[in-house]
Amino acid sequence: MEFGIALATAADSWKVVRRAEELGFSHAWFYDTQMLCADCFVAMGAAAAQTSRIRLGTGVLIPTNRIAPVTANAFASLNRLAPGRIDFGVGTGFTGRRTMGLGAMKQSDMEEYIRVVMALLDGETTDFTIEGEPRKVTFLNPELGLINLRDAVRLHISAYGPRGRALTAKLGAGWLNFVGDVAGGVAAMHAMRESWQRSGNDPADLSAVAFALGCVLQPGEAADGERAMAQAGPRAAVLLHRAADEALSGLPNTAPVPPELADSVAGYVALAKRFEPADARYLANHRGHLMTVKDIERPYVTADLIRRTTFTATEPVLRDRIAALRDAGYTQFAIQLVPGQEQAIEDWARIKAAFR
Repeated sequence: MEFGIALATAADSWKVVRRAEELGFSHAWFYDTQMLCADCFVAMGAAAAQTSRIRLGTGVLIPTNRIAPVTANAFASLNRLAPGRIDFGVGTGFTGRRTMGLGAMKQSDMEEYIRVVMALLDGETTDFTIEGEPRKVTFLNPELGLINLRDAVRLHISAYGPRGRALTAKLGAGWLNFVGDVAGGVAAMHAMRESWQRSGNDPADLSAVAFALGCVLQPGEAADGERAMAQAGPRAAVLLHRAADEALSGLPNTAPVPPELADSVAGYVALAKRFEPADARYLANHRGHLMTVKDIERPYVTADLIRRTTFTATEPVLRDRIAALRDAGYTQFAIQLVPGQEQAIEDWARIKAAFR
């Protein structure tokens, strides 16, 4: 099983990516969340220049952030700096769109976007609709060596529902999945495998990445202690953000609230209904999303919520949990490093060492 890192992108993320390479991590995934983080392509370019082996990928790119030819050019440019180690992770958008009060984009639009990007990276001339009009587009002078179309850029799709999994299988893409607990991760893996095989793909060819946040606890350390709150709490708070989005804006919530946490989540939703400005409460709701636990959220981010939604436990327990994901078919475990907590990579390197 491979181990990667995921990053709430900083302009100087290359520093922790270089350390990840030294420690033997296989991948670094950069978030494309423009209202929260630095630009993913700026950070990936710096990381490409500072590393030589680790793969660099968008985790995940949101198509509505930039037109397809611009994205293809960015990947081809990165591929010139880091030949053959660039990954195109893409999804319909959660964090990056909800910070602007938007729901996910249409999957059909994402599929068309992928088609254009991959066709251009394959050196083809393809149709592209811009400003309502179809146009032929292609890279006009790749032979000058300013970009790299020779080495393949791998496609990965973030998919949580049956239509997304079917598209992943149809395109033979890698699969990206955010996992909060083993049972949910294993169930999703089984569903993905079914879609994969229905499309006639070889089960051995499925690349499946489990993204997670968590904290490697010392014996006796609390799941809501200072370190765990900083490293894992931001993932637990996502449950609150989703519930508030549903209540405030009617956006779909695909993360059911366990009955025993209902009162706590309801308390946060009641608080969110008073966020300002009143016509854009999503701004306060998503501030710090997957990056920090806001002071107003702390009463609702409990030890129980952290344990249920993150990989927060002692080393032996975490090894068992990750082994269960591996045995279910996941080929990579990617742990997100929270801004200001990058030193946690050393803890996760010890976990990784058990999977040689």
